[in-house]
Amino acid sequence: MTAKSSPLFLGIDTGGTYTDAVLWSEAGGPRGKVLAKAKALTTRHDLAVGISGAVDAVLEKSATDPAAIKLVSMSTTLATNALVEGQGGRVALVMIGFAEGDLARDGLKAALGTDPVVFCSGGHDVHGNAAKLDLSGLEAALPELGASVSGFAVCAYFATRNPAHELAARDLIREKTGLPVTASHELSAKLGGPRRALTTLLNARLISMIDRLVAATEGFLAARGISAPLMVVRGDGALVSAAFARQRPIETILSGPAASLVGARHMTGLDDAVVSDIGGTTTDVAVLDQGRPRLDPEGATVGGFRTMVEAVAMRTFGLGGDSEVTLEDGALNPRILLGPRRLVPLALAGMMHGEAVTVELERQIRAANPGRMDGRLAVRTGVPERLAAGLTGAEAKLYELIGSTPLAVDRLLTSNAQNATLNRLVSRGLVHVAGFTPSDAAHVLGKQANWDAATARLGAELFARKRDGRGQAIAASPEAISERVLTALTRLSAEVILETAFAEDGLDGAATVAHALVQRAVDSHPGIARLSVALDRPVIGLGASAPLHYGGLPPLVGNGCVVPEDTDVANALGAVVGQVRVSAEARVSQPKEGLFRVASGETVRDFLDEAAAIAAAETDVRAIAAGRARDAGTDSAEIEVASEFRVSTVEGQRMFIEAHVVAVASGRPRIAV
Repeated sequence: MTAKSSPLFLGIDTGGTYTDAVLWSEAGGPRGKVLAKAKALTTRHDLAVGISGAVDAVLEKSATDPAAIKLVSMSTTLATNALVEGQGGRVALVMIGFAEGDLARDGLKAALGTDPVVFCSGGHDVHGNAAKLDLSGLEAALPELGASVSGFAVCAYFATRNPAHELAARDLIREKTGLPVTASHELSAKLGGPRRALTTLLNARLISMIDRLVAATEGFLAARGISAPLMVVRGDGALVSAAFARQRPIETILSGPAASLVGARHMTGLDDAVVSDIGGTTTDVAVLDQGRPRLDPEGATVGGFRTMVEAVAMRTFGLGGDSEVTLEDGALNPRILLGPRRLVPLALAGMMHGEAVTVELERQIRAANPGRMDGRLAVRTGVPERLAAGLTGAEAKLYELIGSTPLAVDRLLTSNAQNATLNRLVSRGLVHVAGFTPSDAAHVLGKQANWDAATARLGAELFARKRDGRGQAIAASPEAISERVLTALTRLSAEVILETAFAEDGLDGAATVAHALVQRAVDSHPGIARLSVALDRPVIGLGASAPLHYGGLPPLVGNGCVVPEDTDVANALGAVVGQVRVSAEARVSQPKEGLFRVASGETVRDFLDEAAAIAAAETDVRAIAAGRARDAGTDSAEIEVASEFRVSTVEGQRMFIEAHVVAVASGRPRIAV
């Protein structure tokens, strides 16, 4: 079967800066073939605009008939960014069987903010026995709440052992308001009511946002004549249908990083690796173990909130191609420091603004002595003026001086206090600072050529004039300082990779990497005591600049580094080559001797025999997992069931305490016929 006659798959990744699209065919070898790939700037005000730019480009490059595309899958940072930035709809939280003091636990009160909360009596105990339910207060509040919120989150005490009270509240809310309702037992089977309530609250906030993204994407696909199922990547790397994601958008947090791990495994065939994804602003590092991303056992933390969402255990570092380059203070031979702040590379600023940038840099070079603010320019980001509301007097005055054309910082600032004011404008997203970055260093050395190399060289020349502790210039030429910057980036990349590995081994990753013994080992420092450090698995380097920065990694981490051919679109490829994977859980408890209670899905049943209860639980979870797999987008799920028992021995007799039964269903997503 040729690539032309085989089904085509479209993968999309909406990142913070770029939206990537890739057209992939299963034909063309054991790992298929990328037929075309493209990038477009992400349009945060309307993500569908960036998506259309990238998708239209791959369709044009491949000369593909849109009707030949049989599956579309996307990873998205929308949910992650929304939680980090505190965005989302206004939601009413309904707490059944909890007290107001429970809001203080697990960050629930901070997450709730000014959103309304309703307390009702009810809930269950650990065995699923019910307290008296009273929803009269909720019913009385619904007319007012229904007019002021976008959805509801319902969490009942021990709902994972008996969801009856959550179901009653959910049905009442839907009947009276018609608004979306998220019940906590639908999202997690774990104990810990306040954290489950937090997860449910955040999910409810995201529903309308993800709904708009899915609707816009489906509308775009329909307009292009692409009538294929739309899938979304979850935070654990699995695929689910767009309809499934609309109901459980919280599960799409860390979707992009998870997709990159799936893409890394697909492109390399490696089951065990450390995956390091370097972008312009950050480096994301995670671990592949036996073909699956390692998940955070405590649940994903996003925006400062620890959720119950199973997601990839990803560590993010402020290190990338556009990282700010500075010097160590007060040292005779100062080290090159990178990040965590991102700057606009001078090469990019020069390409966009031409002489407005180069004239200022040349003026600074002509000065007899280097200036502290040389090579820095400020420019407005172009956000709507309404976002500049609430500035202090000093901030407003400085902001007024900065325009859409870059202005040299040494002309702009007249005091150290103003430097702090400028930094506040940057942190609010109102102003960009342009300066010397690793991307500029790469342009100077001819290793990158997408922006203006002449402007980058001016920036490198200015940076090379900076003085060390002896008053001497830190480098002899722009080329020399650029080599040092790129070497520093590779060295710091090794440190963040090792920090992640140490953390996965249960150590304090940052402190361990900083230890003198590890530093000597990484540098292969000669001595009577020879030290070495080595990963037990290779590194997979992802990101458009990975071929440049990761070539020198192997001797630093003690293992190989594989940079795949299509590393620049790993996320988009991971979105389309993944599998649907869903699970279902049941608990079997013994509320009293001789009585075995099965809580599975939305039902609770009692049995007089342990074996019969376990068999019923296994049958239930298998059926629930099969149903969820169909809803998530696969018709070919394989289901595995595993049971874990908690027992004790009393006077030589086995005593049953509890059993946990889990079914996992996985399969490739269905495609259009």
